Order: sequence, then C-alpha cells, then structure tokens
Amino acid sequence: MRTPGPLLQATGLRKDFRRGEDRFAALAGVDLDIAAGETLALVGPSGSGKSTLARVLMRLAEPDSGTLRFAGEDLLALRGSRLRVLRRRFQMVFQDPLSAFNPRTTVERALDDPLRIHAIAGRAARPRAIGALLERVGLADGLRHRRIHEISGGQRQRVAIARAMATRPELIVLDEAVSALDVSVRADILALLLDLQRQHDIAYLFISHDLAVVRQTAHRVAIMDQGRIVETGDARQVIAAPASKMGKALLAAAMKLPGGSNV
Repeated sequence: MRTPGPLLQATGLRKDFRRGEDRFAALAGVDLDIAAGETLALVGPSGSGKSTLARVLMRLAEPDSGTLRFAGEDLLALRGSRLRVLRRRFQMVFQDPLSAFNPRTTVERALDDPLRIHAIAGRAARPRAIGALLERVGLADGLRHRRIHEISGGQRQRVAIARAMATRPELIVLDEAVSALDVSVRADILALLLDLQRQHDIAYLFISHDLAVVRQTAHRVAIMDQGRIVETGDARQVIAAPASKMGKALLAAAMKLPGGSNV
C-alpha cells in the first residue's frame, strides 16, 4: 500500500562546507519531493550541489538544517537499527561501479552482502536469490563466480543495479549511473531501469547532465544552480522551453553538442 503524499520529501535542506577560511553553501535551502513510482531527474552544472543532495537524501551525509521524510517518517531523526531497517527501502547506484565494489570480490559475494545484512534470505536460500537477481538484470548465472574487475563496465553496472534491487527498495538514487557507459550499453541499462520501474513501481532520482536521456526517461525534472533548485516541472516541457536562466544555459550547451538536436 502506498503511503499518502510524497514518498520522499525534503524541505529547506542546507549543507555548508569550508574552503580554507570561507564557508560556502553546497545546499542553500533545497525543497524536493518524489512520488512513488516516478522518475525525477536532477540536472545542473558541475558544482551545483547535485551529488551533495544525493548523499544527504541517502543519509550518507548530514544536512546542517532542514527536514527529510521518507514514507512519512522523519529520516533525520533515525539512528542505528531504526535507520538500518528503513535504509533497505532506499538504495543508490553510483557513476563508477568499479569504485562502488571491492574489485576483487566476486559477483556472488557482492549480491550476497545485502541479502545477509538485511536478513532478506537465509544462508540456504541466498544462492537461489542471487540467481534470481542476476536473471532480473539480464546477466547469466555463471557470472556469479567472476570477480568484479573481470567483467565489463556494463555488466558491473547491472550488478550494481542488482545489488540495489536486492533489498526490494521503493526508491533508487542513480548518480550519473549511465554517463560512463558507451551509447549502446547506456541504452540497454536505461531500458532495464524502465522495465524494473514498471514491474516494481520503483521511484528514481536520476542525476544526469544528459538532457536527451532525461527527456526520454524522466517524468519531472529539477534544475539545480548554486545549491538551489531553480526550476521544476514536466521533463519534456521544461527541456523544450526552460524558464530559468540555468535551464536555458543547459539547453543551449546541449544543442551545441553532436546529436544535440535530439534534445
């Protein structure tokens, strides 16, 4: 049963960092909400605060102020076992899957960890659960014995998605998760993500600099600039006719790139 209201809701999130003697706001009062089953794309220039926001939303970094609720619960108030129980419901996939794993671990061990840590499957049931996860993301079962550094970038990202899916999450944050992949592999991973969303009603926060990809995959888009969200709206409408200065600058830059006419 869906929780009434947004699945994730952030209000007034602020995060300051020091640079020498100076302080600067990586997040300067961010308001954001994501509904169950929707894809919200987050775009903006480098240094705009996208990755900092993702880390705060995942409780990998603590905000200096603001509120954050997940499925109606005060996420910032949770600690220890209570946070661990809720954490299985939201997961993250990073840009570089190799850095997200111990490269010498096997695919099987990488997928076994979340099943064991979150008590999702007992020891006897985990091999079958791992096989099901591999099948779900389009990987052969025999791949489970390979080490992470021995498989391709596209296969590693599929393993990263399988690991995120292992806890049966309601939200996955994808931080530039396809930007390092070549075009054909990127298309396959995007198709996989959309298929998983249709099957399991997963919400995505999709962080990307590629407006063409955002236009194809996102329901809504939020544009960040200097730690603030300066525009939100229907993804296709915003990309077609952005109202904010930063939105217009991003569209202009995308149009200058090869293939930019597809935006």
